Amino acid sequence: MSMVKAGLIQTKACNSKDENIEKTISFIEKGVRQGAQIFSFQELFFSSYFPAEEDRKWFDLAESVSGQTVKTMQDVAKEHEIALVVPIFERTEAGVYYNTTAVIDADGSLKGIYRKNHIPDLEGFREKFYFTQGNLGYPVFDTAYGKIGVYTCYDRHFPEGARLLGLAGAEIVFNPSATSKGLSKYLWELEQPAHAVANMYYLGAINRVGKEEFTSDPYYGTSYFVNPRGEFLAKGSEEDEELVVAELDLDMIAETREQWQFYRDRRPDAYDGLTK
Repeated sequence: MSMVKAGLIQTKACNSKDENIEKTISFIEKGVRQGAQIFSFQELFFSSYFPAEEDRKWFDLAESVSGQTVKTMQDVAKEHEIALVVPIFERTEAGVYYNTTAVIDADGSLKGIYRKNHIPDLEGFREKFYFTQGNLGYPVFDTAYGKIGVYTCYDRHFPEGARLLGLAGAEIVFNPSATSKGLSKYLWELEQPAHAVANMYYLGAINRVGKEEFTSDPYYGTSYFVNPRGEFLAKGSEEDEELVVAELDLDMIAETREQWQFYRDRRPDAYDGLTK
């Protein structure tokens, strides 16, 4: 399949898991009517961005990958024959939690999970209080509509994982985020197009919108798709809840790689310093 239509869902989250999930499903249904085949949600889509503060009460939101949120989305994916990229707050055992994203295929099957590797500890982003560093590397999931990789929020500041996703065959990389106005806003439309160019794949960046209870700055949306040449295909607003849809021509990946040959000209033998 060469042409794929994909959607990014940016919303203003509240503290009701059920309401956030229902809202997201309503956007999925809207996208299905537009012919979208892959959807990605924002980071921790089923709640407000609780790591803005440190409070043990938020651990009650966590669930296993086999829990109700993923099961619900498996049913939605199967019903509409779509692939879904579903960020959750994962609990594996007492005291062990991850910032995890499940990838679900068009038949409702769980293709696998990605666990966020880079965990920030900054003012307004106290994620180390909640999450363990990811331990699954940088998997790529072969779905009915393309090979999908996930690189979550803060991960985008680190080029190494973005490269590993490309080397593993990713065609579309999704970056579910919770990014508010502040230090990193100017990087939002800089780093990820650069990853797309360096690795010659499509990239979908998703960010929530609005001001939430625990944040001093609002989230600025502007979810977007860029192609393997770093060109913007579609972009959302800074304030509106919306579905951002773009058509992705997967044949363009091979065309771009044949033109630029960045993978051919890599020098892994000269990069030993990266692991020291």
